[in-house]
Amino acid sequence: MAEYWDIYTSDRCKTGEKMKRGSVFPEGAYHLVVHVCIFNKKGQMLIQQRQKDKEGWPNYWDVTIGGSALYGESSQEAAMREVAEEIGLNIDLKGVRPAFTINFNQGFDDTFLVQMDLDLESLVLQEEEVQAVAWAWQDDIKQMINDGHFIPYHHSKIDMCFDMRQQLGAIKQFNC
Repeated sequence: MAEYWDIYTSDRCKTGEKMKRGSVFPEGAYHLVVHVCIFNKKGQMLIQQRQKDKEGWPNYWDVTIGGSALYGESSQEAAMREVAEEIGLNIDLKGVRPAFTINFNQGFDDTFLVQMDLDLESLVLQEEEVQAVAWAWQDDIKQMINDGHFIPYHHSKIDMCFDMRQQLGAIKQFNC
């Protein structure tokens, strides 16, 4: 079944139009992507290995979840759907704002940061997309990026996910 995305303006306003996944972006059109990074109490991030035949970064490791919002979905709805589809976990992000948004050439990338301990054996992996999951430390992920085994995110994005996992905002808070 074909996937359709909302088309947004550069100011992140929905135009009311949609586009089919894989089609050429019309000039001035943007779409919404979401990522969810799940952390355990030890401070490790849950990472996933993409399937060998997956279009786009096959066999690479990635953050917990990533995907495009479908036509009519909010950022939160897309994130919840992707988590349920890819690892079989139901989380509630209603009313939760993304920790941060990164603009890219063709859209907006909302990243949600979630802390919860999970038993990896209890996760139900989507066979078409995910071949494995693991817990990983910040430095291990950056080394995997350097070694060409992880999607080549900027190290600063990985650092920001780890730095902001327990506290939102750009200013460190101190206990006085």
